[in-house]
Amino acid sequence: MKRTTSITAVLSSASLTVFLAALVAIFVAGCGTAPPPKELIDARTAYERSKDGVAKELAPADLDTAKQALRKAEQAYQDDAESQKTKDLSYVAHRKALLAELQGQIEEADRKRLAAEKDYKDLTESELERQRLALQNDKSAIADAEKARQEAEKGKDAAEKARLEAERQKADLERQLQAALKSLKEVAEISEEKRGVVITISGGVLFLTGKFDLLPSAKDQINKVAAALKDQGYPPIRIEGHTDSVGSADDNRKLSQQRADAVKDQLVSQGYPAAKITTAGLGPDHPVADNGTPEGRANNRRVEIIVNPK
Repeated sequence: MKRTTSITAVLSSASLTVFLAALVAIFVAGCGTAPPPKELIDARTAYERSKDGVAKELAPADLDTAKQALRKAEQAYQDDAESQKTKDLSYVAHRKALLAELQGQIEEADRKRLAAEKDYKDLTESELERQRLALQNDKSAIADAEKARQEAEKGKDAAEKARLEAERQKADLERQLQAALKSLKEVAEISEEKRGVVITISGGVLFLTGKFDLLPSAKDQINKVAAALKDQGYPPIRIEGHTDSVGSADDNRKLSQQRADAVKDQLVSQGYPAAKITTAGLGPDHPVADNGTPEGRANNRRVEIIVNPK
């Protein structure tokens, strides 16, 4: 049975994570255990980075929260490596590790700002005036005092900029995740299956009856899928065309193959590497609904894009 899942199961990938995932997959393949999901690998990587950074000293509570969240995800993985619960808890652990890292950076920026403000406060106008009067014949000393005041001002500004930048980065990350989720949900149904993350688009949205040329509006929707997958470094995908049972099975398989190829061509036109795309025309062989009703036949006429196919 299909299970609808968050787009974050598709999103957020980095070269280091992919490398670690490959190593883990090789190791567990020899042990006979299912490899950890990408969400768990991301959570482990983020926690180790946070643990080795400023969060250890400046945000220990947040780091401990991330540690406990990762421990729950690891336990879920031990209990059922392929469960949705494992992925959900891994996502939570990943986010908490990122939050701990960010909180440490914000705390570091705040400390720098407070130190700069203290330095500036110590150089009060009365103290500067006293130094000017005492050293009125020593222009060099006066210049040094003024320089110190200016440096204190710069330090205060730099600390404030660092804090604002950390907050901006955090807000940008949240906006990107929400935008990607909204974009894909507008054009497709997203589900998690054993064969991979499946993006399903109704054939009626993409093609006229019996045709394999993409409608103009369909191209925009395929482009949105390409944009969302681009953020993941263009993962390998498999495009499957499906039809209802009306007409010849061989003709339907040919039509479904042509439709899958049309979707591939549109993705490639948007910069998606052709070498990372495979296609298949399955015709009426894999229905998801009863072909005896108009609604069922409409559901069976579809194109499925499987991300990181198993």
